[in-house]
Amino acid sequence: MAAAAGTPAKSTYDVIVVGGGHNGLTCAAYLAKAGRKVLVLERRHVVGGAAVSEELHPGFTFSVCSYIVSLFRPQIIRELELARHGLEIIPLESTFTPFPDGRSLARWADPERTRREIAAFSPKDADVYPEFGLTMSRLAHFAKHIIDRPPPDPTSFAPSDLLQLGAIGSLLRGTDRDLRFLNTKLMTMSAADFLDLWFESEHLKTPMSASGIIGTFLGVRSPGTAYVLLHHYMGEIDGAYRAWGFAKGGTGAVSEALASSAIAHGAEVVTEAPVQALRLTDGRTTGVVLENGTEIGAKVVVSSLDPHRTFFGLVGERNLDPAFVSQLRKFKLRGSSGKVNLAVDRVPEFTARPGDGMHIRGDISISPDFEYMERAYDDAKYGAFSRRPYMNIVIPTLTDPSVAPPGKHIVSIFVQYAPYHITEGPERWPEQRDAFGDAVLDTLEAYCPGLKSSILFKQVLTPWDLEKDFGLTEGNIFHGELSLEQLLFLRPTAGWSRYRTPIDRLWACGSGTHPGGGVMGAPGELAAKTLLRSGDA
Repeated sequence: MAAAAGTPAKSTYDVIVVGGGHNGLTCAAYLAKAGRKVLVLERRHVVGGAAVSEELHPGFTFSVCSYIVSLFRPQIIRELELARHGLEIIPLESTFTPFPDGRSLARWADPERTRREIAAFSPKDADVYPEFGLTMSRLAHFAKHIIDRPPPDPTSFAPSDLLQLGAIGSLLRGTDRDLRFLNTKLMTMSAADFLDLWFESEHLKTPMSASGIIGTFLGVRSPGTAYVLLHHYMGEIDGAYRAWGFAKGGTGAVSEALASSAIAHGAEVVTEAPVQALRLTDGRTTGVVLENGTEIGAKVVVSSLDPHRTFFGLVGERNLDPAFVSQLRKFKLRGSSGKVNLAVDRVPEFTARPGDGMHIRGDISISPDFEYMERAYDDAKYGAFSRRPYMNIVIPTLTDPSVAPPGKHIVSIFVQYAPYHITEGPERWPEQRDAFGDAVLDTLEAYCPGLKSSILFKQVLTPWDLEKDFGLTEGNIFHGELSLEQLLFLRPTAGWSRYRTPIDRLWACGSGTHPGGGVMGAPGELAAKTLLRSGDA
């Protein structure tokens, strides 16, 4: 079963989901499973949004944007039977960091092996590292109770909100005093300062701190980034926290499995069907209008687009309350990252640890020290891409050879910083695309000599490309920064954080809603379950 291009089969549905990204597909699958007549409309030729696999060069299937499965909620895999629909996650079991002086650090799934690696830089840190991991797992376990439920409204006196707030309070009371203090620090500190509480070696702290800046226009010493570190620490595969992996066949396999599940439950998924606007009657959503003029009716419309595209695009500012518009304009997007995808004719080899070893079968972090990371951020603060950027690299073909021809490989490079708002203006990004790609490859070549000569194909995605090609406003991969003032009951705005919107019968399920971005599926799941309880659909 697959999505079809063209015109929807019917003229009316119970629910129309706008956008076939992984959250939209998750939402559609749950609604269809509950017996609703559901239509998903995707403007591109393929479903997945940013969680997509495409053959960009003959024989090479790239995870074009999202490239690692880390936060995907395990209950979605179970409840939608995604394994039966072809989803297979291959665990990612190491993080490798090469340093300019020829040394390197690898962290493994094997605790003893990791201890020996860290001890080469700091015996003290080697002893503390297991304690840190246990503490972060406990914090992640607490946070799991928040991200797997709609956010409570602390200003509400509704019984359901009071019960949920009381349950969170009980969880807090159930933790020891030190953990409560640490949780407060985590919410307010920078990633670097938080790690300083535990470790002494920058060789360990810097690659760990990088998780705190992913997708944010912040540096490793910016307050609030410690929480983002925890957000990425909540990866879970088969009940194991901090377990990340590759989707066999590319990240698009997640979206394809979700689409297959939705279709199996009766949903209709249509590609190449861009939505131009909502159809509104007396301030109430009654359907959508496609770009070709086709009108399709629905009891409810659910948007998986980011908040700006949903409200300023589909709805239109003239149909919104000025106070809501004012709040929404303060919702920060500020895309800060880019992507470089390579097809190469041989396995990349790092000077710091030569050979085709297990160390390059996980993720590879170019993050030598805090000064390097802050200088990369400084470039972005003043409107330029980082000349020496932070990079997170994977070579998925080493664990999943099905995505490239025999003996050939894919190198997937996440890059920060690449600010959407460059000094010359975002519309000038196409003129800087090649220079940005060159900065990435020149930096990586210093660690991996010969890489440039092995390249068969190169794709460079700037924030401008992410906006134009994938619908991510300002190129923000999370549909809005994961900063503290944009989380929980404030995502995307105060009063509208639980998937309902100010427009009657319009709901939202994208990463711009609670609990946020990443390939996690939680916004789509929670929006669907909340909608079903509401009685709207």
